Amino acid sequence: MRMNEPVDGMTISVRVRRDLVIVDAERFMAAAREAYRQLNPGVAETEVVDAVADAYDAVFTLLDHAGQQFAGTGDAGIWPLPGQPSELGRSGALPGVRVTDRPDGLSPAGSLHAVVLTEPQPLQDYGCFQPEDPFALPEEHTP
Repeated sequence: MRMNEPVDGMTISVRVRRDLVIVDAERFMAAAREAYRQLNPGVAETEVVDAVADAYDAVFTLLDHAGQQFAGTGDAGIWPLPGQPSELGRSGALPGVRVTDRPDGLSPAGSLHAVVLTEPQPLQDYGCFQPEDPFALPEEHTP
């Protein structure tokens, strides 16, 4: 059997890094707060402002919203819009070149993906006690 051959019980871990640059902080926060409103219909404006108070809140709200959108409505949220470069290298945007006209005030600035087939156990099996660094590669995977 080949090393990467799928087998019952194999844990596949997908690590994703997606870099974004805020090019318009007001649009960024407005987009995140609108996403929060869409995720929580009928919520009071004071709760929206409290719930999306900083960059961390905004990113997590946009990620939640993007997950909902990927699940059914077709929009990609904070991920690159069709026709906009997102990758690094030959097919991507030139270093320092930003997309400035997105409604969310963000400019996609590269993405990387890694598939790890040597993960000793899935995150679910850790229960309440997650590993210290859930993004660390297993020793067998590191060069």
